[in-house]
Amino acid sequence: MCEVRFPALSRDDPETVGVVSTWFVRDGDSVRTDDVVAEVQVDKVAAEVLATGAGRIHLLAPEDAEVRQGELIATID
Repeated sequence: MCEVRFPALSRDDPETVGVVSTWFVRDGDSVRTDDVVAEVQVDKVAAEVLATGAGRIHLLAPEDAEVRQGELIATID
């Protein structure tokens, strides 16, 4: 199983909370390594989140959910 975590976008404050702004996949979709699966945002910084492996993705955080940097947002198995 692979973990997909909210990336560290704010080095000044590792406890920064961000938002999962958009999922580009649905729960249960097949993904390949390095597919863009989501867009996340912290303050005014947005970033794409890539799949960390290949398989079926299981979303753990809904769109617009507030998530801490480093928190698990999906798994792939």
